[in-house]
Amino acid sequence: MQRLFPLCFLLLATVPAWSENWPQWRGVRMDGTSLDQGFPESMTEKTLAWRTELPGQGHASPIVWGDRIFTVAALAESEQRVLLCVNRADGKLLWEKAVLKSPLEGKHRLNSHASSTPATDGERVFTAFLNGKDVVVSAHDFSGNQLWQVRPGVFASKHGFCSSPILFEDKVIVNCDHDGPGYIVALSRKDGRQLWRVERPNQTRSYCVPLIRQIGDRTQMVLSGTKCVTGYDPHDGRLLWMIDGPTEQFVASIVHDEKSNLLLMSGGFPEHHILAIKPDGKGDVTNTHIKWRTNKGVSYVPSPLCESGWFLIVSDSGIAHCFDAATGDIAWEERMKEHHASLVSAEGKVFFINDFGTLRVVKPGAKYDLLAESELQEKIFASPAMSEGQIFIRGEKSLICLGKRLMKTAAH
Repeated sequence: MQRLFPLCFLLLATVPAWSENWPQWRGVRMDGTSLDQGFPESMTEKTLAWRTELPGQGHASPIVWGDRIFTVAALAESEQRVLLCVNRADGKLLWEKAVLKSPLEGKHRLNSHASSTPATDGERVFTAFLNGKDVVVSAHDFSGNQLWQVRPGVFASKHGFCSSPILFEDKVIVNCDHDGPGYIVALSRKDGRQLWRVERPNQTRSYCVPLIRQIGDRTQMVLSGTKCVTGYDPHDGRLLWMIDGPTEQFVASIVHDEKSNLLLMSGGFPEHHILAIKPDGKGDVTNTHIKWRTNKGVSYVPSPLCESGWFLIVSDSGIAHCFDAATGDIAWEERMKEHHASLVSAEGKVFFINDFGTLRVVKPGAKYDLLAESELQEKIFASPAMSEGQIFIRGEKSLICLGKRLMKTAAH
């Protein structure tokens, strides 16, 4: 099996190595998968550990490190963007720290003013917000003290802001595709200074969080956005390969299927495409490295997932599809109502949560196999986090914890 990350990417593990945290957008591997076990399949009186009302609003996912859960929110009355820290054991809000104060920017009706999921390395928590026309990236310690704050560049989009920071080695990486001179920037985790910067083509808004993978003999940072699909070297931002198009704007993150060794991309607007991309190309690979493509089952906002050779995806309108990742053949499709939360998986099971708070757990395969269905009793737009047998779900008003924490005694 291919190594998912270089050893140096491991996120300064201050908890036992066999305890899998959820430290950033879509988890350790940035693809929605958890290697832990014991997760509940539904919300019941028995599986609901706690539900805590959060201040403000936001669509950012929660992140988890040890005994702490972090997320962000926007407080409309005070115009503050805040970082929140919650006690994992009981859901108590431990602290709330203002990161910045700024008039609320214009946005799409389905966006929020706190949509960027934070990231943590176990010592610092990194956030990204918009202050007027400037992107603001900040680092706080686990007590909420600000360590640094920088403004790496401007950002303009009538749909608002949503650029989640990700971590690689000593870097915080933020994608800032926007309606202007877009860029991706890598900042030092220690002090926020710029380590490298990539000027992006086409000057078109997109909101993709990159995926970083060790594939073959090279580490790649891949994303779709600004009318192209690209692979970069995350060490220095060097361009490895590019595909023109296939459309203008993108939101969903790319995933990697290990079994077929394909990158799976979904997007976007105005045209809808799914591409299966061979990841070993160099330069312009538009005409050489697309293994299969379709315009069926495409998602714009929710990020898809690969599980056991199956590619699972749900469209914003709520039509879920399961593809054979290697061939693009459709195994099944199912209606699930409007859907904007990204998919997550554990123990070979995939979790879907629609906008109305319906949680479905599905076993991937040639036929639709619904294992459980329950109602979370709250609208859900944020993607869930998974760690040590617990599921953390950010609702419209509250943070929900399902399951009992299962402390590990042996390595995965």
